[in-house]
Amino acid sequence: MNLQFLLVDPQNDFAHPQGNLFVPQADTDSKRLASLLQRLNTKITQIHVTLDTHHWVDIAHPIFWINKQGQHPVPFTIITEQDVLDGIWTTTRPDLQTRATSYVQALTRQGRYELTIWPPHCLIGKPGHNVVMPVAEALTEWEDTFAIVNYIIKGTNIWTEHYSALQAEVPDPLDPSTHLNTSLIDALKQADLIAISGQALSHCVANTVRDLAEHLGSENMTKMVLIQDTTSNVPGFEHLGEQFLAELTARGMQTAKSTEFGV
Repeated sequence: MNLQFLLVDPQNDFAHPQGNLFVPQADTDSKRLASLLQRLNTKITQIHVTLDTHHWVDIAHPIFWINKQGQHPVPFTIITEQDVLDGIWTTTRPDLQTRATSYVQALTRQGRYELTIWPPHCLIGKPGHNVVMPVAEALTEWEDTFAIVNYIIKGTNIWTEHYSALQAEVPDPLDPSTHLNTSLIDALKQADLIAISGQALSHCVANTVRDLAEHLGSENMTKMVLIQDTTSNVPGFEHLGEQFLAELTARGMQTAKSTEFGV
């Protein structure tokens, strides 16, 4: 059996209690995921690991925006298209305003999540970017069988959020890294079973699986299995995780607990 794992952003900033954007319960999620990877070690064909990867300056970080009082937005502020059009929030550098306005308008037009301001996280070159222990150790144990983890960088473009591992929220015509990741889709099409885990369920996991479902087709929905006790929601956004689960299970995605999943 071709068993592939898709691990979405299992990084320190999400899954370590000291992380900049710690998702409650993600540390215990990671322990369960590591145990599952160790248990199935010799049966895994491929492991794909996405890595959220950001600059300090980013359209979804506080430094990018400012209000009339000269204050940057606090983390978890939602900036709507109307907020930008009304001048409630403007870009810290005025020369960036036109493009930023176009971005929030594109989010609305395409039905994507509204712009959320996040604590700076998964910064390039910083410890928060690393894969969290013990998942990192489990990956090394798998690679010790002379296997190679497929690491996928996403999020380096400062002009767009990049929740989905397959494409940015608003792809940049001049940046191929924001376009559809066809090589990952092609690899996952070869799988008989795709075990899905990572952080956070409400955002990066949800958007990755939605995009994957669109490109795998309805006939392949049942080979996607969300390992439900290895992923959690960002607090305050639980409804997004619930909507995702209801939507995708209705379309055929399976769910399983880490102790029950096997081949």
